[in-house]
Amino acid sequence: MSDLRKNEYAARLSRLIQAETISAHGDTDLSKFYKFHDLLKVEFPSIFAACELEDFSGSILLCWKGKDEKMLPILFMNHHDVVEASGEWTYPAFSGEIADGKVWGRGTLDTKGGLWGMLQAADELAREGFVPARDVYFMSTCCEETTGAGADTISKALLERGIKFAMVLDEGGMIVEEPIGGAKGKYAMIGVGEKGYADLKFTARSNGGHASTPGKNTPLVRLGKFMAAAEKKCVFKTWMSPTVSATLSSLSKSMSGPLKFILGHPKFFSPLLCKVMPSISGAAGAMLRTTLAFTMAKGSDGCNVLPQEAYVIGNMRYSHHQGGKGSIEAITALAKKFDIEVEVIHPGFDSPLSDHNSTAFKLVEKAVGASYTDVLTSPYVMNAASDSRFMSRVCDNCLRFAPFSISAKQLASVHGIDECVDVDTLVPAVDFYRYVITEAHNV
Repeated sequence: MSDLRKNEYAARLSRLIQAETISAHGDTDLSKFYKFHDLLKVEFPSIFAACELEDFSGSILLCWKGKDEKMLPILFMNHHDVVEASGEWTYPAFSGEIADGKVWGRGTLDTKGGLWGMLQAADELAREGFVPARDVYFMSTCCEETTGAGADTISKALLERGIKFAMVLDEGGMIVEEPIGGAKGKYAMIGVGEKGYADLKFTARSNGGHASTPGKNTPLVRLGKFMAAAEKKCVFKTWMSPTVSATLSSLSKSMSGPLKFILGHPKFFSPLLCKVMPSISGAAGAMLRTTLAFTMAKGSDGCNVLPQEAYVIGNMRYSHHQGGKGSIEAITALAKKFDIEVEVIHPGFDSPLSDHNSTAFKLVEKAVGASYTDVLTSPYVMNAASDSRFMSRVCDNCLRFAPFSISAKQLASVHGIDECVDVDTLVPAVDFYRYVITEAHNV
């Protein structure tokens, strides 16, 4: 691995991190995002010169024309907005410090790192005179962390133009060590879909009153009973989907003992796994069903006042087999038992699963193998949301993967403190994107 290449990559990514691009709900000032676009043009001049650029209120779409207009294009995505960076960091969150073999700062993994990687690869190829076989699009939004409006708008515009993609590749899984207990070795976790995202408000009402003479089942008590019931009863359908079966089967390859046999035959052991997995961990249970996390609450404004109205907010990540409508209906039925009203604040956007046996998935697998040694691959369903959910309008193969090898600590740093990426993973990441671009004619 060329130290010169590695150091050049680290310095360029550092400069992107130094540009603060926090997006916040209600902030309409887009000036910092346009300033960031100017920085991208400076850092990646060859690909910007080769592409047609469109601006969608701070979100951008680039089109690199290919040789064959009859072939469906492909799309690479990574957003350039980031979340806030509070707390005490080892190095300032927007310093882009290069130290201890890492590039530090907000966005290194989520997802300026991916944005840098895809544009770096394309810029090198354009500078070398490469012309893609098919049109290659690059997209980066400024509001993925807030409303998702950029991707929503762009996908609708592409739909109106009649543009359909052979493959979409967005942020998602990465290369991690032992993704579940017993699965030894490194795995590239390639997302083939994501659970839906919905926000719900659960409200309990009463006539209020003085806290010195409380009655039975006041609003907060009913809400408490409801939340306890929702956690205990699990009103959502548990199912071993073909995708989850494929995930477990893939991970079993590096296991040993009885667990290897059980996970290697997930369909046969489906009843057992559906019963046991939710008790193993929250992450394991989330693979099989819709989840609901209560995240916010409000009662009265006074310590000695019974609330006339109290509410809690629930964040739902709904499964593909039950869907948003079915999941909301299930929790609404439970809420009614406690005389609680349900309001859908945000209904979410249902996007389908992509086929893990598709040529697009196999291309990503081959790109991983060409860029990294001793890395296995596995399909999985993301619990988090991404811009690519909107691209299901224009593509049947929306994959979610960022080609960085990371530790468990680095994974936890996403939206947390001390987000960073290893310098040693930058070269293979660019090689990964180069492989996908140059071999895209095989999709």
